[in-house]
Amino acid sequence: MLKNYLIIACRNIWRNLGYVSLNVMGLTLSIASCLVIFLITKNELSYDSYHRKADRTYRVTMNALDFNPSVSMAVTTALRTDFPELEEVSQVWYQPEGIVKIGDTRYVEKGYSFADQAFLRTFDHQWLAGDPKTALSAPGSIVLTESIARKYFGKEDPMGQVMEVDGEKGLRVTGLIKDLPGNTHFPFTFLISCETIAKDLAGVKHFYQIMNANTYIVLPEHYDIAKLNSRLPAFIAKNWGNDIAKEAKLVMQPLKEIHFDQRYLISITPTTSRNTYRALAVVALLIIITACINFVNLATAQAIKRAKEVGVRKALGANRSQLIRQFLGETSFLVLLAVIIGCLAAYLVLPNAAQWLDVKISAAQLFQPGVIGLLLAITALIILSAGLYPAFVQSSFRPVDSLKSGVAAISGRGLTLRKGLVFVQFTISQVLIVGTLVVAAQMDYFKNRDLGFNKEAVISFGIPENAKKDVLRDQLRGNPGVKEISLSSGAPSYNSNYASFTCPERGITKDDVTEIKSVDEHFMDMFAIRLLAGEKIRKNNPEDTTRYIVVNETLIHKLGIHRPEEAVGMYIRAAGRQCMIQGVVQDFQSESKHKDRRPCILRYTPQGFFTASVKLQPSDMHSTISHIESEWSSLFPESVFRYEFLDDHIASLYKQEQKVYTAFRLFSSLAILIGCLGLYGLVAFAALQRRKEVGIRKVMGASLANILALFAKEFFVLIVIAFVVAAPVAYFIMRSWLENYAYQVSIGGGIFIVAIAVSFIIAAVTIAHQSLKAAFANPLKSLRVD
Repeated sequence: MLKNYLIIACRNIWRNLGYVSLNVMGLTLSIASCLVIFLITKNELSYDSYHRKADRTYRVTMNALDFNPSVSMAVTTALRTDFPELEEVSQVWYQPEGIVKIGDTRYVEKGYSFADQAFLRTFDHQWLAGDPKTALSAPGSIVLTESIARKYFGKEDPMGQVMEVDGEKGLRVTGLIKDLPGNTHFPFTFLISCETIAKDLAGVKHFYQIMNANTYIVLPEHYDIAKLNSRLPAFIAKNWGNDIAKEAKLVMQPLKEIHFDQRYLISITPTTSRNTYRALAVVALLIIITACINFVNLATAQAIKRAKEVGVRKALGANRSQLIRQFLGETSFLVLLAVIIGCLAAYLVLPNAAQWLDVKISAAQLFQPGVIGLLLAITALIILSAGLYPAFVQSSFRPVDSLKSGVAAISGRGLTLRKGLVFVQFTISQVLIVGTLVVAAQMDYFKNRDLGFNKEAVISFGIPENAKKDVLRDQLRGNPGVKEISLSSGAPSYNSNYASFTCPERGITKDDVTEIKSVDEHFMDMFAIRLLAGEKIRKNNPEDTTRYIVVNETLIHKLGIHRPEEAVGMYIRAAGRQCMIQGVVQDFQSESKHKDRRPCILRYTPQGFFTASVKLQPSDMHSTISHIESEWSSLFPESVFRYEFLDDHIASLYKQEQKVYTAFRLFSSLAILIGCLGLYGLVAFAALQRRKEVGIRKVMGASLANILALFAKEFFVLIVIAFVVAAPVAYFIMRSWLENYAYQVSIGGGIFIVAIAVSFIIAAVTIAHQSLKAAFANPLKSLRVD
């Protein structure tokens, strides 16, 4: 019996190879897409979960005027003394960039840290060499990641090798670990023992000496975090006084929440909302639903062609359960074929997809138990959802009706269901189209609109400490490819310095927070920052007791002033200094649009000039940059020239959103493509069913337009009905997504017009081929009796 079923299945597949290919292709694409999406969402939603103590690990953060992920290293020392019950208290001092010297070769590396021995006990790393119990216990110890060790020492054994980092000489490699996974909030290239800088850290006593340092604690098992939180105010008061205890508090941030918590000022890695990746998982579900709809539609359509076969088999004694097993078996065979091809496709495309989507996932992860379990569940789901109904439909045909006139007797059966499923497909497609358009509009808004300054053709690079800044500026100005140059603490979109401010003159005695930028007199002109009132930044006399500043609109609004002219000449106290407002500028974007714009102060303080920003002439920028590098090397032979285009930096602020947009665009397109495959198959079958009708219409004088309208009208009606349902659903979903951002695009009617227009175009293109094929067919062949 099994052999008979297999022979019949193979004959049926060969006889309907076109429809079978469409079904298998749709399922293959959906399975491959779902596997890739699953790995992406699993990677993104499981940040830091791979640490064994993740559920008991917290980052100690500060909430005073704002949320700050860093605390003073004095807090770490006091925690160890006052909370001896804590399993671990670890401190790590992150360095965004450093110069590494191996022999005579220098490298610029991003993201290394000074860490204590407790850090290695708090977090789990895969050790390749060295002892994790002692690797960072001695001064001058350094632990490298595998790729960095290979970069510095090639195939040599890195253990015991000596290197220099940012002037710290004689650092000896005491450990080697595997590269960190992509889903960590704290990436680093290497770790240097905190004992190396013990003298510097010993001087950190004040609560607000933060220095970009992070502190982590591990609670004992079954220890209630609420118990610790209740003791923290008294802990602050005991060590730093009641005044600080009143204005600041320590917040214990769960390790697994760090990547998703967007409240904090500065993050080493971009934070994101969990809902973003949950939405991507929903796209995967919609892809599977679309593929199942295709299968059911084409299978029920094919059932009509097999009506006589069913009638004959029933007449010869086959019962309904046998027919159901046969047809369900054929479905299982096709689904398993699609699963095998889909897995192979995912395995082949995953490396390129990971690179394109900028996530650290590998093809090897497809063999993890969780992925295999998901695959088995998807396979079972597709077989049951896509196979049961067609099997019951095919087995339910009455022999008399089937044998009397075959297709004519039962062609209406299942038509309502197929229309309903096509309606669902169009609804899904339009929701995805609207979603993709909204995400694209928000990405465009992030990158290009309302920045408040000119970012074109500007590069920024750091200035070495104690550098001759005036000499550098004069030499760069002599380059004909340099249009303008400004020295500052950072270009407009860079921010790192925050301070409190008050204005007793306006009755504001409680501290508020402001960003402070040290800039020279050329900063505003070079970046085209608009002056609203007063004067631009100018050089200050070092002997002046009053500091002259320029502030943004947001700051004067905090003072209760709405006319910029009224703020000029007013005094505020910022960063412990009396400051007079000499000018007001239009707000500009100094950080990402995830958050509201903050108050900002521009001041002339040469000791804070750590960055040079150069506006290049548009012609031959590559040659100009090479010339700048040459001049740099002659001035600072011990440093490595490293620059960044300002627009690239701005784009990096939205790295997470760019990944999401790329993924949405890719997988939404695949979902729509899968829907098109099903629609194409349905139109092809409809053309086959109605070939005699088309032949009669042509003989009676029907035009090409009439034939096209015959096939298109029912689908276009379904598009309109689907749009009525999809529009409010898409609006609600995307409105909720946009609420994650302080600055948002509006979801206008134009987006919905584009969505329905795209749906019509997709349907028209999909329908056109088979419709034209039917329209141009010879009517004599169409009318010939089968």
